[in-house]
Amino acid sequence: MFHAQAAVTDDDYERRENQKSLEWLRGPHRIAASTAERLRAEIATWPVPAATLVPTHGDWQPRNWLVRNGIVSVIDFGRAAMRPALTDFARLAARDFRRDPELEAAFLDGYGTDPRESRAWHRTRVREAIGTAAWACRVSDETFEARGHRMIAEALPAS
Repeated sequence: MFHAQAAVTDDDYERRENQKSLEWLRGPHRIAASTAERLRAEIATWPVPAATLVPTHGDWQPRNWLVRNGIVSVIDFGRAAMRPALTDFARLAARDFRRDPELEAAFLDGYGTDPRESRAWHRTRVREAIGTAAWACRVSDETFEARGHRMIAEALPAS
């Protein structure tokens, strides 16, 4: 229901997101130079189709869900923005779905359809991984940074 509140088409969303990832890679990070180069090269090949944007939370994960008397409420809208619906799946996939695939099935059962078109999902996973590793490096969160590096390794195609 959250994602279904509104929808707009944005012809420039994909280009802007590619630029943000490239900016992360230009700034301080501890991503291996060869990996950063592979990421830059891959991003350069990505298409920039129009995207359908919907209201997204931006940090959609269990720590931001409160359940009381069978009613689920959501907190912490500090990263809320209009984005493709699949972006709200990225943090769940990197942590909760990875830990227990049954959670993914249960989540999708409640959500309805799966909005993760494979090519857009790949681009989203790579962007999330870059941002996680670079941001965590900047704030000296080594545990979160390690997760970002793992996410990059899992998202990059084998060479």
